[in-house]
Amino acid sequence: MFVGGRHIEFERWNRRRGVLKDLESLPWNEPACVQVMLHDEDDDPFGLWMFRDGALAEVGIPGTQRVHCASSPWDGDPGFLVRTGLGRGEDRHSPQHVRDPRLCW
Repeated sequence: MFVGGRHIEFERWNRRRGVLKDLESLPWNEPACVQVMLHDEDDDPFGLWMFRDGALAEVGIPGTQRVHCASSPWDGDPGFLVRTGLGRGEDRHSPQHVRDPRLCW
């Protein structure tokens, strides 16, 4: 992730928790122009987050889908972002009741 021209790398578990809240708390001159790109090790492309109503929200990218599987009891799981039409997992969605509702980023 680049912040003000910097790249930050997080370890997979627990290190990424709260990163979006930390970025939301910064004094941005023009929050509407802020774009955050996150790439988890299981993602195909980077995910894109932008400010919506004062909070960073993931923006859907055409040709991609975030797939959510059954959650881990230890940490929030963001699922993984896949390019659709390539057979890389878009059919592995778990039912809504077993997805992790905790914010993981």
